[in-house]
Amino acid sequence: MDTDNLTPLYIHPIVQELSRIFADAGKKLYLVGGTVRDALLGRFHEDLDFATDAKPDETIQIVKPWADNLWLVGIKFGTVGLSKGHLKIEITTLRSEVYVDKTRRPRVAFDTDIYFDLSRRDFTVNAMAVELPQGRLIDPFNGQADLTNRLLRTPVTPEQSFIDDPLRMMRAIRFVSTMGMHLSPEVEEAISVYKGELARVSSERIRDEFSKMLTGAEPAKSLRLLVHTGLSDLFVPELMNLKITQDPEYHHKDVFEHTLTVVERVEPDLVLRLAALFHDIGKPETKEIIEGKVTFYNHDSIGASITRRRLRTLKYPKAIIEDVTKLIYLHMRVYTYRMGWTDRAVRKYIRDAGTLRDKLNALIRADCTTKNPRKMRQSLQVFDELEERIIRLEEAEEAAKIRPPINGHEVMEYLGIGPGPLVGEALHLLLDAKLEGEIETKEDAYALLDKWAKEKGLR
Repeated sequence: MDTDNLTPLYIHPIVQELSRIFADAGKKLYLVGGTVRDALLGRFHEDLDFATDAKPDETIQIVKPWADNLWLVGIKFGTVGLSKGHLKIEITTLRSEVYVDKTRRPRVAFDTDIYFDLSRRDFTVNAMAVELPQGRLIDPFNGQADLTNRLLRTPVTPEQSFIDDPLRMMRAIRFVSTMGMHLSPEVEEAISVYKGELARVSSERIRDEFSKMLTGAEPAKSLRLLVHTGLSDLFVPELMNLKITQDPEYHHKDVFEHTLTVVERVEPDLVLRLAALFHDIGKPETKEIIEGKVTFYNHDSIGASITRRRLRTLKYPKAIIEDVTKLIYLHMRVYTYRMGWTDRAVRKYIRDAGTLRDKLNALIRADCTTKNPRKMRQSLQVFDELEERIIRLEEAEEAAKIRPPINGHEVMEYLGIGPGPLVGEALHLLLDAKLEGEIETKEDAYALLDKWAKEKGLR
């Protein structure tokens, strides 16, 4: 991997200017972490992370006259945030960060050694720094080589790293989805052994890593790792049950593998990915054998209830919970369409889906993973027919909305005329007035007809 990719980063005028004011204050400054990693990959972001040997209060004094804006929400962890021009910058005092006494919050200890700071970071690909102003790469743990090989290792032993911060186990699996990484055998084994440490981490932090993982490019790989290592048991234990529930329709794979296929077939939208992940979560509870056939009756409604409880536990926002559970509850309804839906039933489907209709259609189509070409054609044909019918109904209802308030018979009766061109002319007049918003009610229409009839000499 070419270190020349770092040059546009460290010669950036704002980066150079910031390094100068720290040097003038007698303090060291480094670009660190994901900023360096992504720069090596040829990605320059407008959010930059720095590390310094200056204490937080010293950092504030150094940057306050220079920054456009300053925020201190991370100050207890040694982080000073600021903006300069179009860049957002975080500067953190060199530190170590460990969990103590089985607490859910890390204890922060400040340090002055960049090598020790890097050794306490999560993975070698994030344990690199660029010394400013000269731009020297500091890579004590061969993170650059690991980045080239897409290998995820820890700077210290995985055991020590995960005990220091158990959320790193989630982050490791998230990087598989979002960055195309693969875990070293030592890291994967340590996750299996130390997964219980995740109980010390807040639901909100787990949720955020889980969401990033789900919306990554390769969520199926990460989900397999979550189940394989047993880490999923700590925050979404229902997933393991899907591996042992055979689906009669998709018998070529278990429900878990079918679920992974659906997850990757929908776009990386959090609501859609969550709905895809949980859409069959009710099958283990509803599995029955009736006349020799395996059935999962009501797995949609049961699954929606299970999902609601799980997402609440993970502290997802109420709006996301409502949308996800509605999609799961509705995702099987379309399969009754061939039984003969009336227009009223179609309208109810439209009304119940509401603003989620496009997402619901996407989920339903993604859920059709059969390898039987005939079944696939039949299923897709049902979806196509329903969508075409919905379009026709909506077009008809939209046309009804722009009809004049009175019809041709009412025009003839009111004006005392018979069928002929005058009726058509009057209706055109009324329709134009309706489109322009000049009339709304029958009273408005009759008033306009009076005026028009006088001009025509009909009154």
